[in-house]
Amino acid sequence: MDITDLLQGPMKDIIINQVGQQLGLGNQQQTNSAVDGVLATIMNAVAKNASTPEGAGGLMAALDRDHDGSILNDLSGFLSGAVQPENPKTANGTGILNHLLGGKQETAAESISKESGIDTAKILSMMATLAPVVLGFLGKAKQTMPQQPEQQQTSGGLLDFIQGATKTVNQQPANQSIFSKLLDKDGDGSMIDDIAEMGVKSIFGKMLGGK
Repeated sequence: MDITDLLQGPMKDIIINQVGQQLGLGNQQQTNSAVDGVLATIMNAVAKNASTPEGAGGLMAALDRDHDGSILNDLSGFLSGAVQPENPKTANGTGILNHLLGGKQETAAESISKESGIDTAKILSMMATLAPVVLGFLGKAKQTMPQQPEQQQTSGGLLDFIQGATKTVNQQPANQSIFSKLLDKDGDGSMIDDIAEMGVKSIFGKMLGGK
């Protein structure tokens, strides 16, 4: 699997269409911009949380226990609400966001709202909807990787994948999303400096590294 599966192509089309329908969004360009911003925010938060041994261990355990990627088998059904996983934690987007972002959720949503033109409340709903999708994607990616000894599972492998995927998310092509252009104008793959230039470093500073 590759992070571009989430960012473009059939999977992205399903996300845009279903999220747009569920939230009553009529402008596909705005929806695409908001989805890119939400995916970037969640992926960077995952990367930040997994940057310590304790956080990485917690992520590995959560993926093994609650996020095996099965929700991607019928992504359209999951996003529309027609199909729900047997494990409630798999679809608990609010719980995932509380763990990853804590009190930064609303301020992150406000920033995405400002750049995409979509109401903050709808961005928050979009974040809760897509958080399980991101973890499901990572869970499925983990399953495709060679098994490592237990003591080595929190280094390399999936963590390298997450770091690479996060950089790719932050470097979305200019024609993909207005939001992503603002996040990484210098093309270095880092959100921190570019967000600081937008005047909202205080919003994301602690969440994405505290620089």
